[in-house]
Amino acid sequence: MRVLVTSPVFPPDLGGPAVYVPSIGRFLTERGHQVKVIAFCSDPSPEGYPFEVETISSGSLPLRYLRAFLRVFLEAGKYDVVYVNEHLALLHVLAARLRRRPVAIRIMVDGAWEIAHRKGWCGGDDIVTFQGKDYGWRVRLTRFLQRRWWGGCSHIIACSEFLRQILIQHHGVAAEKVQRIFNGYHGPRAEDVAATREEAREALGLDPTQRYVLTICRLMNWKRVDNILRALVDLPEDVQLLVAGDGDMLEPWKALAAELGLAGRARFLGNVPHAEIPTYIRAADVFVLNSEYEGLSHTLLEVMNLGTPIIASGVCGNPEVIEDGVNGLLVDPRDPGSLREALAKLLGDEELGRRFVAAGLERCPQFTREGTFSQVEAVLGRLAGAQIENPSRTLT
Repeated sequence: MRVLVTSPVFPPDLGGPAVYVPSIGRFLTERGHQVKVIAFCSDPSPEGYPFEVETISSGSLPLRYLRAFLRVFLEAGKYDVVYVNEHLALLHVLAARLRRRPVAIRIMVDGAWEIAHRKGWCGGDDIVTFQGKDYGWRVRLTRFLQRRWWGGCSHIIACSEFLRQILIQHHGVAAEKVQRIFNGYHGPRAEDVAATREEAREALGLDPTQRYVLTICRLMNWKRVDNILRALVDLPEDVQLLVAGDGDMLEPWKALAAELGLAGRARFLGNVPHAEIPTYIRAADVFVLNSEYEGLSHTLLEVMNLGTPIIASGVCGNPEVIEDGVNGLLVDPRDPGSLREALAKLLGDEELGRRFVAAGLERCPQFTREGTFSQVEAVLGRLAGAQIENPSRTLT
């Protein structure tokens, strides 16, 4: 089977697709399929992958999408199926359909909401509130276009049941067309990361006398790192925050940290190389994901597998990974007080953290690379008319 994959980000850039796409590409290649990736990426020539990667690395966003349309149009005819990993997918889907190739799309977000949220068209409403309101012609147009590109796809993969239900209940997508396939964890197992917390801190040059809260995310406004900073204010001075990631809110959140008197306790690390992420996870006392939106976080899966206690926002796909009080704590991302209480609870009770870690490790088999990616392979094979050996049972 020949598979053309598209992605809105690719390493070294951070983001869910930058984790997922290289991993699914490797899996399909290992299974004997031919894979090519076309991706937006700051690196014009990524190396070290067992499949071809063509990047679009410069230009304004509209220009980059037009270039992506042209490249997909020119390349799709050489492949059996196109696997789109975009939330702005109209041109990618159109290019594939013009070449008469079946298209599967993976949904990580309601793209209409993300665009409206970023542009300020929905007044900061969360993704659930957004589904039931009318915000004017710009949002109506965005929703219409999104439904058009979903309609042009042969099959839709949603990374969480939360997202699957949004498509079915609010956008009228037929239940049999949209399938939940969890994201798969592709990184090292806990036992493969040899460093202890103390050794990891030494390797990173972190003060062994301090306690560290870690967050890893694209620095977009809905990730609510601002409320992690506000929660930090009333915690003891030895509690420090490490922020791994880059994005639009980097400078505003640095300024907020200074305004709150946290310039010495909040460290913005920028885009940390993927190879170093496990060391930071192992070095942290607590990991926090405080976003207002997550489809199904790859980072939560990585932290859960590597054995660091987790606090996550109780929204969207997060409760499908973290059960409050069982393998972590869930909080309201808009309430820094609830996050402060959760941090104080976990930082003050190491035994509770160990129980959460143990329960999390028991859940990890639900999110294996082999189990989830085999389901994707089966979908792509069916669309391409290929016979896939031993595909996993498809789940909805």
